[in-house]
Amino acid sequence: MNLTLKIWRQKNANDKGKMVSYNVTDISEHMSFLEMLDVLNEELVAKGEEPVAFDHDCREGICGMCSLHINGEAHGPDRGITTCQLHMRMFKDGDTIHIEPFRAKAFPVIKDLIVDRSAFDRIQQAGGYISVNTSGNTQDANAIPIPKADADLSMDAATCIGCGACVASCKNASAMLFVSAKVSQYALLPQGQVEAKDRVLNMVNQMDKEGFGNCTNTGACEVECPKNISISNIARMNREYLSASMKDD
Repeated sequence: MNLTLKIWRQKNANDKGKMVSYNVTDISEHMSFLEMLDVLNEELVAKGEEPVAFDHDCREGICGMCSLHINGEAHGPDRGITTCQLHMRMFKDGDTIHIEPFRAKAFPVIKDLIVDRSAFDRIQQAGGYISVNTSGNTQDANAIPIPKADADLSMDAATCIGCGACVASCKNASAMLFVSAKVSQYALLPQGQVEAKDRVLNMVNQMDKEGFGNCTNTGACEVECPKNISISNIARMNREYLSASMKDD
């Protein structure tokens, strides 16, 4: 395939940035999207030009670092996948592909297609953990009975990889799907009850401090999520938050 790529180039956080056009040829439909970008960068380096900076690590759909906005969609036109799992067979010969970083006030651009998502780390640090008794009276987690339905829902929420697709796809740049997934994976388990109230209050408050918007109730986040996290988690987080906000009698 021969393609035209319109890629966002930005030297640093203070640079204005702009879209730059590139042409790539003889792209195999079996390549991943990141492999296609590798081909482009090899050509740019061979010509003595600055390669396009983009984030990646595992390239197996696990880490979520490869977050790109492709033709107006987080992670591109396929569903239930990260950008590294997107293959060029989803495009046609002669296509023009627009590639941008995730756009959100809380995700400032570092360079080109790389954004700073440390806001998610700070939300996690605000409450995304549980207490563990290490005094010698520890209890084997496998000895705690948990209904299978609750365990399954908790594991579904725990599959969130924190890529930020929910933020990128929301018109308010809301992080509520991410936060609700992190709250839900503990709220559904007995081990998570010790800090339950503090967790949801602290994580939601930190989310607001980071500058993320509120939920739009359009469901775009669920559609674009590579791990198919359900927006039912947002409802659970809202219930947890309301309950934690009420003063004890």
